[in-house]
Amino acid sequence: MYPVNLPGAISEILVSVTDTGVLTLADRYGLMAATLDESLDEEDRSSLNRLLRAVLKGRVKMVSDLSATA
Repeated sequence: MYPVNLPGAISEILVSVTDTGVLTLADRYGLMAATLDESLDEEDRSSLNRLLRAVLKGRVKMVSDLSATA
């Protein structure tokens, strides 16, 4: 399996979710790719966990749109 190189992807998704309050389909695919990346650093892993907890607590809404601006 080839490593996925997503520099800044998690932080970009966090900024987007913080601004819009929604997690889009494209965001979820990006997060899925990031979780499969074994070289994910501790800061990104912690950010990812915070985002998932926010979804579980209902503070972030999941939508099936590809983009939050649609």
